[in-house]
Amino acid sequence: MNKSELIDSVAKASGLSKADSDRALGAIVDTITKSLKKGNPVALVGFGTFKVSKRNARMGRNPQTGASIKIAARKVPRFTAGKSLKDAVAK
Repeated sequence: MNKSELIDSVAKASGLSKADSDRALGAIVDTITKSLKKGNPVALVGFGTFKVSKRNARMGRNPQTGASIKIAARKVPRFTAGKSLKDAVAK
């Protein structure tokens, strides 16, 4: 399912227009992104938790030349599925 299919599905399930569903989805994504930028996790009970984790610096290899390169430390978003979501997918 892509973004436009998700918007169509939300519009149909909620009775909202596609434009309203698009704005609502955009607001949710923006809010989660802003919270993660601040370092705050977002927990949706039953669905899952979005959080930021730190990835340590490490050595990597350029696949074209085989030369070693240093990969800098960085923060990356993570998602952990909640119990209800895991149970729904497992069935």
